[in-house]
Amino acid sequence: MGIEEYGGGQGPQADVLVVTTNDVPGYRVERVIGEVFGLTVRSRHLGSQIGAGLKSMVGGELKGLTKTLVQTRNQAMERLIEQAHARGANGVLAFRFDVTEAADVGTEVCAYGTAVVLARE
Repeated sequence: MGIEEYGGGQGPQADVLVVTTNDVPGYRVERVIGEVFGLTVRSRHLGSQIGAGLKSMVGGELKGLTKTLVQTRNQAMERLIEQAHARGANGVLAFRFDVTEAADVGTEVCAYGTAVVLARE
């Protein structure tokens, strides 16, 4: 697995700028649209659960689970961006992830933030 498979985030030409900060240098918030989120729930397949169990006995990174979580976070972020864009936003401030177990059958990942309209100063 190459380094590109371990990360996420946006490309340089994104339609909706997503940041973890409450403001963006060089921009002002013209309008606050409100909270937006992207949600996905993933279950682990039996093979990864067995592999994770074996790996936990000897230690080390669970690469299959790491890759699955990266893909899940990226999907949640894509859904957040789609929702923000559909509501007329060109930015999302205070972006965060929330990860929880979903009824012992999978992992819920929620990407959330505040959709805004940004303008260059």
